[in-house]
Amino acid sequence: MANRRLAPASEQPESFAFSPENAEWARTQIAKYPEGRQASAVISLLWRAQEQNGGWLPRAAIEAVAAELGMPNIRVLEVATFYTMFALEPVGRFWIQVCGTVPCDSCGARGLKEMLQARLGPPGHVSADGTFSWLEVECLGACCNAPMVQINQDYYEDLTPESLGQLMDDLAAGRPVKVGSQTGRVSSEPQGAVNTLTDPTLFDGSRVGAWRKRFEEAGKTEEPAAQASKTGEAASGTQQAAENPKPARPDAGRPVERAVTDAPAQRAADGETPVKPEDRADQGDADVLDSPAKRVAEGEPAAGEQGHQEVPERDAVPQQPEASGASEGEVAAEAEEARIAGALAALPKDASPEQKADAVGKRPPGLDAARAGKPDELTRIKGVGPGNSQRLNGLGIYHFDQIAAWSRDEIAWVGTYLAFPGRIDRENWVGQAKALSAPAQ
Repeated sequence: MANRRLAPASEQPESFAFSPENAEWARTQIAKYPEGRQASAVISLLWRAQEQNGGWLPRAAIEAVAAELGMPNIRVLEVATFYTMFALEPVGRFWIQVCGTVPCDSCGARGLKEMLQARLGPPGHVSADGTFSWLEVECLGACCNAPMVQINQDYYEDLTPESLGQLMDDLAAGRPVKVGSQTGRVSSEPQGAVNTLTDPTLFDGSRVGAWRKRFEEAGKTEEPAAQASKTGEAASGTQQAAENPKPARPDAGRPVERAVTDAPAQRAADGETPVKPEDRADQGDADVLDSPAKRVAEGEPAAGEQGHQEVPERDAVPQQPEASGASEGEVAAEAEEARIAGALAALPKDASPEQKADAVGKRPPGLDAARAGKPDELTRIKGVGPGNSQRLNGLGIYHFDQIAAWSRDEIAWVGTYLAFPGRIDRENWVGQAKALSAPAQ
C-alpha cells in the first residue's frame, strides 16, 4: 500500500500561500461552520492547497492550512497522511491511483499493477518525462466495474493491462479518451446482457392491476349462501365469546392465581380485625396495631411520614444534579461558553471578531514589540499552535507573563476573538503561563 510520508526536504518548497482567489474561497468554506468549529474545513482546504501546488501537498501547505484554521500542525498532518487522496510527494501530470482492495484484486487489479511496475517503475515515483506516476490505494467505490483506476479526477473502469496501456498512450499523446467503463458497460449494469426486470409487467403496474381485478370479480360472483354462512359463523362466534369469555392470559405455563382472602389488608377491607387474636405476639401489639393494614382500615395513608416524597410544584425549577466529577477548568469552560453564546446571539451575523470579543469581555493590554526583541515561545503552552501564536503576537501578546496576568474579562475577550470560547479555561493557558514565567529555582 501507499507510503504515507512527506517528501524529502530537497523537494519541499520554502513557503506556501493561497492565491487571492483561493484565499477568498477558503474563507467561504470556513464560514460554513459554527464559531469554534473551523477545523471542520480542513479537508476542503487541504484539497484546494494540493490543486494549487500541482497535485501534491508539501509541508509548507499543511502548515499554512493549520495556521488558517488555528490548528496544531500535527492535527492537520494526521489528516493529510490518513487519506490517500492527498499526495505527499510530487506526482506526474497524470496521477494513476489503482484500487487494490478485494473486488478489484479478484477481477484483475494485480495485472494492472504489474503492467504499471514494468512501464513506470515502483509506485510513488514520477516517470522520467514527468507524465505519469502511480500509487495503489484503498477502495474507490466502483466495485461493480472492477478493476478500475482513478487518473487525476476521472474514473476508468473495466480495465485490462492492455486497455490501461492504450489509455496511457492516448493521454500522453493528447488524444481524447473515454471516461468510465472501457468495455461499453452503462453505469453498473450486469456484465453482458441485462437479464433482470425484462418483463414490463413487473414494474408498469399491469400485473398488480390484473390481480386486483380478479380479486374483485371473485368477491362479486361468490354464492349468496356461502356469504350468509360466513356471516352466521361470525355472529355465532361473537355470541359464544360473550357468553363464555376466555381469560386474557394463557392457562398453561403459569401458576394458578388465587385471591388472597386471609391477608391483613384483605381482612381490613372486609371490616374484620386486620390481625387475628391468635396471631398476635405475647409481648404486645404496638407494632402490629400500627401496621399498614390498620392504617388503611382507619382511612389513613398506608405509608408513614418516613419515605414520603413530596411532589414539587408544577412551575418549580427542578433540582440540579450534583457535579459528575468534571474538573474546575471544564466547569468554568462550559459556563463561559454558555455566557458568551447568549451575548453573541444578540449581535448581527456579519459582526467582526473584534466586535464579538468586545461584546463579551475586555481586550488585554499588548506590547508594540517583544521585549529586547525576543518573544517567548508561546507554543510551549498546550493548545497554542503556530497559528494561535501568530494571532496572539498580532494582539501584542509576546510573553508568558502577559498571559499569566489575564483577568476573566480578558480571557473571555481573547477566547472569543480566536473563535474558541472556553478553550483557554479548559486547557488552563493562564496556569501554564504562570508556571512558564516563574523564575527557575
